[in-house]
Amino acid sequence: MTETRISRWYFGGIASCAAACCTHPLDLIKVHLQTQQEVKMRMTGMAMQVVRSDGLLALYNGLSASLCRQMTYSMTRFAIYEIVRDEISSRNQGPMPFYQTILLAAFGGLTGGFIGTPADMVNVRMQNDVKLPPELRRNYAHALDGLLRVWNEEGIRKLFSGASMAASRGAMVTVGQLSCYDQAKQLVLGTGLMTDNIFTHFFASLIAGGCATILCQPMDVVKTRLMNSKGEYRGLVPAGIRLIPHTVLTFIFLEQLRLYFGIRVVTST
Repeated sequence: MTETRISRWYFGGIASCAAACCTHPLDLIKVHLQTQQEVKMRMTGMAMQVVRSDGLLALYNGLSASLCRQMTYSMTRFAIYEIVRDEISSRNQGPMPFYQTILLAAFGGLTGGFIGTPADMVNVRMQNDVKLPPELRRNYAHALDGLLRVWNEEGIRKLFSGASMAASRGAMVTVGQLSCYDQAKQLVLGTGLMTDNIFTHFFASLIAGGCATILCQPMDVVKTRLMNSKGEYRGLVPAGIRLIPHTVLTFIFLEQLRLYFGIRVVTST
């Protein structure tokens, strides 16, 4: 008899929130770079300007909205992907083929991207607020305040501004992250050189983060501009600097949650 552990449906959301707390300043700088009308600053210069003008804590503007987004967008896509993957894998007595995980990840990301659009829009606005003149700032107190104010002042349809782009971007990044992570992990373990440990998780998630960055960057720029709506294809490197660490941390946290708190599955050998 062998015992394995599988993730609970909400682990993806928790792991994504933990990763977001670590990488939020990078996400904020990425949004600033993507919404500048002319190429005036690079990543380090933008970070220094934010700190000089509004203080160190300004790098965490919009954190509540970012966490709200992870609890809607990421929890949905991880739940769909992992529940279906684990069910099919248990029936087939083996891992899903790569093309099937791509289709499943795309569906999960599409659904999660749509559900997470309101929180995503408020997240982009809160991050971008610090670079606007004081009279144009929205000054949302937190994510819930932002959601309610958009609903009351701009209507419920505005909450889903850019939903099609956010859903498409969600599909692409989920394919890059989840299906590529599973495939990379299988390939690494298949070599026999590494076991199912944190080093394998790090290496596989590093590959997945690179794939996700390349797949989603063009849509990410358009989505950011649609949601900000005040004011180029900018920042592939800044996007990677943010998305790759976020992907690595998400899967490391997720795997640790699975190993220590996951559902026990006992199978006969």
